Amino acid sequence: MISVDRLTVSFGGFDLLKGISFLIAPKDRIGLVGKNGAGKSTLLKILAGLQTPTSGAVSQPKDLNIGYLPQQMAVSDVRTVWDETRAAFEETLRLKHEADSIGRALAERSDYASPEYLQLIDRLAELNDRFRLAGADDMDAELEITLKGLGFSRNDFARNTSEFSGGWRMRIELAKILLRKPDVFLLDEPTNHLDIESIQWLEDFLKNYPGAVVLVSHDRAFLNQVTTRTIEISLGQIYDCKANYDRYLTLRQEHRETQMAAYKNQQKLIEDTEDFIARFRYKPTKSVQVQSRIKMLDRLERIEMDVEDRSRLNIRFAPAQRAGTVVVDCEHLSKKYGSLLVLDDIALTIERGEKVAFVGKNGEGKTTLARIITGELDCSGSMKIGHNVQIGYFAQNQAQRLNENLTVLETVDRIAVGDIRSKLRDLLGAFMFSGDDVDKKVKVLSGGERTRLAMVKLLLEPVNFLVLDEPTNHLDMQSKDMLKQALTAYDGTALIVSHDREFLDGLVNVVYEFRDRKIKQHLGGIYDFLQKKKLESLRDLELPAQSETTPLKPKEPVLQQNTLSYGERKAFSRVIAKLGKTIAAAEQEIEEIERKISELDTLMNVPGFEGAPAIFQTYSDLKARLDDAMLRWTQLGDELEQARGKSDAVNRQ
Repeated sequence: MISVDRLTVSFGGFDLLKGISFLIAPKDRIGLVGKNGAGKSTLLKILAGLQTPTSGAVSQPKDLNIGYLPQQMAVSDVRTVWDETRAAFEETLRLKHEADSIGRALAERSDYASPEYLQLIDRLAELNDRFRLAGADDMDAELEITLKGLGFSRNDFARNTSEFSGGWRMRIELAKILLRKPDVFLLDEPTNHLDIESIQWLEDFLKNYPGAVVLVSHDRAFLNQVTTRTIEISLGQIYDCKANYDRYLTLRQEHRETQMAAYKNQQKLIEDTEDFIARFRYKPTKSVQVQSRIKMLDRLERIEMDVEDRSRLNIRFAPAQRAGTVVVDCEHLSKKYGSLLVLDDIALTIERGEKVAFVGKNGEGKTTLARIITGELDCSGSMKIGHNVQIGYFAQNQAQRLNENLTVLETVDRIAVGDIRSKLRDLLGAFMFSGDDVDKKVKVLSGGERTRLAMVKLLLEPVNFLVLDEPTNHLDMQSKDMLKQALTAYDGTALIVSHDREFLDGLVNVVYEFRDRKIKQHLGGIYDFLQKKKLESLRDLELPAQSETTPLKPKEPVLQQNTLSYGERKAFSRVIAKLGKTIAAAEQEIEEIERKISELDTLMNVPGFEGAPAIFQTYSDLKARLDDAMLRWTQLGDELEQARGKSDAVNRQ
């Protein structure tokens, strides 16, 4: 369907792509992977006909229909969401308009046997056939399904597109491309502006799509679900394998190991042969063997090892002071933007060492609550930050917070302390700032480059509570893996707003779902949460179909299940939060008693000490108080574990 033949792309003497060749078949599901800057987006633009290669050719049928979604695109805001998305059916609507026009013309004519009348009949039949083949009868239904699948509600359909953020506008463009049903999808980071539920809907759509799909994505789970073939771009070359991304990595490693074994064996053979030639070259009795071995070496097809890009760095977050037991404590928290209520009566407790994920549809208040916690926004209700908590915040707009007049190196050099200062260039290189790039001014960096620089800056700050809002959007696979490893080893507390399931998997132990201005706690990892959500979705299938404005009422069998109401679950969460606070107070009491006992120990161990009986009595009383406090602390800990166990059991139902 599409043939890429010896394609080369050069920039100022540097070859980005070096004579690559491959074919795209009609039903291929291709994941295009590689580091940032490897040439993935450039290759998509060439396939879409928007950029010309330095040499080589791309061949495709003239009538091939391509749907291309870039990472960034110019959009217009003159119509409603419904009308803008309906523009995807322009060709179909043109056919309908022409068919209606011919129908009216035929109704006004009576020359039924004339050639012109028969030509109009034939044209109308052709238009009706094309109209049916385009699926126009279900046009509005498909439009609604697609918009809702990408996260829009019916109430959004009549809103003007200018009311939506750039991320939501990109969803509209994606909806238009999906509805056009092209022969080939070329999608550049389509999940960057989607939430988890929308990503799952898009996965199902693409897996069942009859055409070809070529996509660039740093979302490993999305790639593994959608693609069946992987093309990696590395150092200008491509590695093509009929497998999804994880399977490709396994096969690639096995290939390298096999290749390395064969390479070592051949090198040993060459070395032994050259030694034989050198030893017996001038001995007449060995001349025949020497010449034979020389010819063998000349005929030998040398094994060449694939060049591997190993530029990566293992890093850790800077160490920070220990925080108190409770890091964040929110009660009755609400937030309004004018008359728009975003968060309503939220209760939330985050304890030291927890790795917490905020998930949910865009616009549900995840970023708002994160900004409230960091002190950027005010709110009603109570929001307290714990003792000795130092916050490091990575915002979605972090790129705009950098000093534009500093260079890349100066930006990180100003905050780096300790041994890491000697590795700043290596650290920047791991985030794709190599060579002269470190001397660029921030003002000339692209949005993605600024985001990566902001991440490097955060890695160097000594904080014990990290708040990260979509930290992976502009990171490649290796950089994401590096960040995940650093967060896993991080001994502080982390709050992560993200839609990247693979990134969150194995990293977070508490998930908060945002929906309808409320939050719901799910203990466990991200896939535990998604499994629960699928079970809940299956239960929703048992509910009667109703309009969005009418509350859904479950059938009787659902009501008979052993579940708790929202209010009861909320009370459960408050009990757990209260126990956490009580335990924190008990720990402080124990620390205070132990400090006093330690002071008396020091005093009584002084040589020649002769204390009054009151001192010994005080010491004895403190020991008794310590025993009581330790017993109470143990009991509270058991109660907290039991409460969490019950909460987890209820959430699993």
